[in-house]
Amino acid sequence: MASRVAELGTELLSFERFREASAPRLAYGYGPRNLRELRESEFGRLAGTVYLDHAGATLFPQSQLTSFTKDLMENVYGNPHSQNITSRLTYDTIEQVRCRILAHFHTTLEDYSVIFTAGSTAALRLVAEAFPWVPWGPESNGSRFCYLTDNHTSVVGMRKVAATMNVPSTPVRPEDMCLVEERGAVPHDTDCQLPHLFCYPAQSNFSGIRYPLSWVRDVQSGQMNPVSTPGKWFVLLDAASYVSTSPLDLSVHQADFVPISFYKIFGFPTGLGALLVNNRVVPLLRKGYFGGGTASAYLAGEDFYIPRPSVAERFEDGTIPFLDVIALKHGFDTLEHLTGGMENVRQHTFTLAQYTYAALSSLRYPNGAPVVRIYSDSEFSSPDVQGPIINLNVLEASGNVIGYSQVDKMASLYNIHLRTGCFCNTGACQRHLGISDEMVKKHFQVGHVCGDSIDIIDGHTTGSVRISFGFMSTLEDAQAFLRFIIVTFLHSPGGQSVPQVSTGEAGTQSAESEVQDIPVVTCRHFFSLQEGFHTDPKVWNNSHLATNTVDLHPPLSEASSTQLSPPEKAAGVLPEDLGPYVVTKLYLYPIKSCAAFEVTKWPVGNRGLLYDRSWMVVNHNGICLNQKQEPRLCLIQPFIDLQQRIMVIKAKGMEPIELPLEEDGERAQICQSKVCADRVNTYDCGEKISNWLSAFFGRPCHLIKQSSNFQRNAKKKHGKEQSSGTTATLSLVNEAQYLLINTPSLLKLQQQLNGSDENGKKELFTMKDLISRFRANIITNGTRAFEEEKWDEISIGSLRFQVLGPCHRCQMICIDQKTGQRNQDIFQKLSESRERKVNFGVYLMHTSLDLSSPTFLSVGTRVLPVLKETMERYDSPDSQKPQDVIS
Repeated sequence: MASRVAELGTELLSFERFREASAPRLAYGYGPRNLRELRESEFGRLAGTVYLDHAGATLFPQSQLTSFTKDLMENVYGNPHSQNITSRLTYDTIEQVRCRILAHFHTTLEDYSVIFTAGSTAALRLVAEAFPWVPWGPESNGSRFCYLTDNHTSVVGMRKVAATMNVPSTPVRPEDMCLVEERGAVPHDTDCQLPHLFCYPAQSNFSGIRYPLSWVRDVQSGQMNPVSTPGKWFVLLDAASYVSTSPLDLSVHQADFVPISFYKIFGFPTGLGALLVNNRVVPLLRKGYFGGGTASAYLAGEDFYIPRPSVAERFEDGTIPFLDVIALKHGFDTLEHLTGGMENVRQHTFTLAQYTYAALSSLRYPNGAPVVRIYSDSEFSSPDVQGPIINLNVLEASGNVIGYSQVDKMASLYNIHLRTGCFCNTGACQRHLGISDEMVKKHFQVGHVCGDSIDIIDGHTTGSVRISFGFMSTLEDAQAFLRFIIVTFLHSPGGQSVPQVSTGEAGTQSAESEVQDIPVVTCRHFFSLQEGFHTDPKVWNNSHLATNTVDLHPPLSEASSTQLSPPEKAAGVLPEDLGPYVVTKLYLYPIKSCAAFEVTKWPVGNRGLLYDRSWMVVNHNGICLNQKQEPRLCLIQPFIDLQQRIMVIKAKGMEPIELPLEEDGERAQICQSKVCADRVNTYDCGEKISNWLSAFFGRPCHLIKQSSNFQRNAKKKHGKEQSSGTTATLSLVNEAQYLLINTPSLLKLQQQLNGSDENGKKELFTMKDLISRFRANIITNGTRAFEEEKWDEISIGSLRFQVLGPCHRCQMICIDQKTGQRNQDIFQKLSESRERKVNFGVYLMHTSLDLSSPTFLSVGTRVLPVLKETMERYDSPDSQKPQDVIS
């Protein structure tokens, strides 16, 4: 894959030719300081990573953190509300930081005040609550709240506060604002002093368009009146996105309110922002709630309160995060030292964005269709009108949009970090993507909410892909993204015919014959169970276990040998009717994300296969690890011995380790963990296994187990209702109790993957490899590929299951379960063949379960599906029942 990417790199727009064609020549980097050296010394943690979400949060440099830590180690900073020496040092340092902030924005304490907040959102809320609104009355007009529709959610949310004060809100579209600008001044009553507030972003966090800063003065002076309403207009300039990569001169553009978030500029600290307030507005602001430090005097017994005279002290309720404020000094120092100032950052980041925009715009499919659709109101002609943000959707050659969640998944395979969705900017998302208000409501009704991965509804996209550059971004970052688009979409082998696999030459075999060659793993520690066996592991004892192993059902190689005639085998054809549906393989995964444990017969509990996903590995913070974060999890092989009631864990280079299936002291070790947003009660399996895992991974890890007396109920998903009178319970699985995949579906995917590319090369994927990647519990030998997605219910022996729907695959299927190495081809091919929805396998849930007697799943057991459309069993008297192969 690496050589393939390098080869395609020659197809990229030449950066040098691009720069040479610009007039004046575009700036890149920061003068004598080599950008590559800066990345290596300050952002070594980015090695191998392409980070393109700087509009979400930029990254802090190493020297900033080092400088700040040194400051803390050498000085003692106390609470600034106290009067001792250390507190005075803190107070003075904070005041110095306020001056430094204002200097960064080319203004002083004479014109602006700095109110520290928890972020720009908190600053916006402060304005909404403190603005001198005049309510509308039956016979009198009042204030208006007006905002550009291309505003962040946090600005739009201000209308709820205005509404509580009986102040109407008026959204204004960007195109309408431009008409107002062209129309010029609107006659209005200059004597009217009704206060109105207009909010707009200096830079759209959706498209990166930069709206004219001149609007500030024009609206304040009456040259532009957003809604032709007489009165005095104040302007809130949302600068959070803009100032992350550009200088803002408040001595020229004197907005009344300017909210900012510092992590957008420095990456650290988070949770700290500021509201810059023009001092001419300060006397108008209203103070409601007051907290510690904001009162000059007050009485507890009556309504007597005198606020502090300083606007900052008046509105900074409680003790501000003073250490984080002190960290800002080091942020400004480091940024200035590394870049030479925000103007250099502006030029550098715009150059990268303009180049990437030009390169993306030039990409075409062989039929001439564009590869991407870029959502922008500018042509990326100047940093005055466009920030370093590119918003796009990837298209198929037919023009259909490829869902953003699929692009995100593919990007992560190349370790490219970007952002998808609507970016907390529904107004811009609707305007650029053509989503009506009715569509937004309909999308919500069918289950789509902000931040999820539902990217296509009724053929219409619900969001897009955003990349954004920061001061440490490089040309290599931009070109890595461009190569990703070229390799994954423009030059993908989608649509090519898949050669049939034949046995006509020595050394080749049919796809079906390969299935027959898969060995059935027989575990030595199998068991037979006497009557009275109880599937609750808490009540097991040795009297329930006999010494004999169960008789194995015929292995797949014997059972499937009569399913295909020799001509059918040779052609690799998937006939319409192969015979009965049977279980051909069974797997459980005792430790979540670790290797499979194959069995031929296994007891069933109320959570699924007994001990399936009962344990999981967590990091030092208690966060569950999966193979996307730690691919080497697949190299850990658990084995369960029910007779000895132990689990043996093995890994290459490590001594095997044993641990009991149940802990006697479990109740004393209860802790809480999270699985797919669900809180689960777990217990730590001890220091011994923790040390073993930590040694294997080279970082602190723990093994935890779900408490046996904890019940995690399944949520309603996939539009399915649970059967009456039953409550499905889950182990540490993500979605459902079982996952089933069908052999013909695997065969079809295998044929596509093993088809020759344009260079005649092959990368073979065996059936055993594919089975392990999809990590199913139950493998069946159905008749047609993907017919399982049409099933509504199935019966396996005496057990009945509801089919909840398809499994939406993530990037874990790209990980070779034998080596831990990634290969993107399998995800890409599945995405292409399944119309960009990477579905494979179906989820199952018990519809009813009788645990009063031993219950098992076994290889060779008959499977009886029920179709969704007809709700008719395949073995009903009126249906054509397949011929029996295994009784």
